[in-house]
Amino acid sequence: MVLSDKEIEKYVQKYGMISPFFSKQSERGKISFGLSSYGYDFRIAPEFKIFTNVNNAVVDPKDFDPRSFVDFKGDVCIIPPNSFVLGRSIEYFKIPRDLICICLGKSTYARCGIIINVTPLEPNWEGYITVEISNTTPLPAKIYAGEGIGQIIFMKGSDVCRVSYSDRKGKYQRQTGLTLPKV
Repeated sequence: MVLSDKEIEKYVQKYGMISPFFSKQSERGKISFGLSSYGYDFRIAPEFKIFTNVNNAVVDPKDFDPRSFVDFKGDVCIIPPNSFVLGRSIEYFKIPRDLICICLGKSTYARCGIIINVTPLEPNWEGYITVEISNTTPLPAKIYAGEGIGQIIFMKGSDVCRVSYSDRKGKYQRQTGLTLPKV
């Protein structure tokens, strides 16, 4: 069952599930963020890791070379053509044991060839979300810090899971910044 806006607010009040939490959509002139009908639009923080291959590294999820990124802070990030950046959410999430969350990209970015990828937020996971933002176009693309980047859909299980993310001591539990792959 997908949670409605009223149910999401109840979970936020009971568990502190999203912090900071906006109970209404953001103002005009910005890419929206805040509570929506059946989800929550989260924002991107002004810190990024821009992918570059100046060191001719091999992309290996088991042995990732952090030199493959250039650190950048700012209100606007330019993603090189056919490349990507990592970012993190402004909001901190604490997912209750009876929920799992799916993240989808915002349509404003999708219509520009900018794809957002986040893996599911599992039961009892907490932290800032690390977001991969891909520019599929042959041109540089802009993203705006402090504005909406993706929407979280909250789904309630018919039963509470036997083993949660925190039970199995997941490697990305309580991540506080941009977190690179680890095994």
